[in-house]
Amino acid sequence: LEILVTILNENDNRPMFPQPNITRNVPEDTEVDTAIVARGEVTATDADLDTIYYELTTTVQNADGYFAIRGVNNPEIYLQRALDYDKFNSTTLLLYARDRPVTSPEATNTATATITITIKQSDTRAPWFLPCTRLHNDASVCISSPYSGRVNISEMSTDPLLLEPGPIYAVDPDYTISDRIVYRIVGGNTNEVFSVDADTGNLTMNKIVTTPDSFLLQVMATQVSNVRKYSVATVEIKVINKSNFPPYFEKRVYNGTVFVGLPLRSFVYQAGDPSTPLVITATDQDFPDV
Repeated sequence: LEILVTILNENDNRPMFPQPNITRNVPEDTEVDTAIVARGEVTATDADLDTIYYELTTTVQNADGYFAIRGVNNPEIYLQRALDYDKFNSTTLLLYARDRPVTSPEATNTATATITITIKQSDTRAPWFLPCTRLHNDASVCISSPYSGRVNISEMSTDPLLLEPGPIYAVDPDYTISDRIVYRIVGGNTNEVFSVDADTGNLTMNKIVTTPDSFLLQVMATQVSNVRKYSVATVEIKVINKSNFPPYFEKRVYNGTVFVGLPLRSFVYQAGDPSTPLVITATDQDFPDV
């Protein structure tokens, strides 16, 4: 009597990842579609020789859609969207390996691999002149206002010029890199009247100004390690006559009369002369004709 025995393969083994925990450092400027974890590092095996189905999820809020797998049967992890260090700088991915499709009604064995991703900030932005204002709460854009200052005609100042809204100062917005900034004047410096300290940004005078013409300087801030990362700010310097005297009021005390019941913005009249509006005047000896 010949008896044929067929042994049926029972689905009694879970898929196995070669590395259940993987760590990757990813530069912020990594190009989209770049492979982050190679297929061979995350391909699971199954002793039952079943086809493996993969699914990738993230555990960090607002980090969905940046990383993906090539396909349901191809677990290579790649960058699907451009990264932004200011939005998030790390995330944890969970890669599931199942021996049945997700929609299968059959009993399914599942394995999980954890991939920890750390985003490394890249040198992607040019220097920012301070103070500056974020554009619509966008951390990647900061708009600065022009600087302005004054010098006296025919007078030499040896101290750094006082500017508004503050001294010339720029920073590297890629703050984990924080490259050193150097300054130089690249335009508007007629007759080389002004110079800027390369390290501090302090603006000083090289010679006196003999005409009342204003200066519109262009000051460039450049990163030391990457000269292609630079910004240019405008500095307006007005040339004025020196002020030696403070203004003063023509009278020490002014007396006026106001009537009850008058509407807003009504005149106040001189005391003792209700037909003449009260006028308060001041003069300045530096400007006798004004």
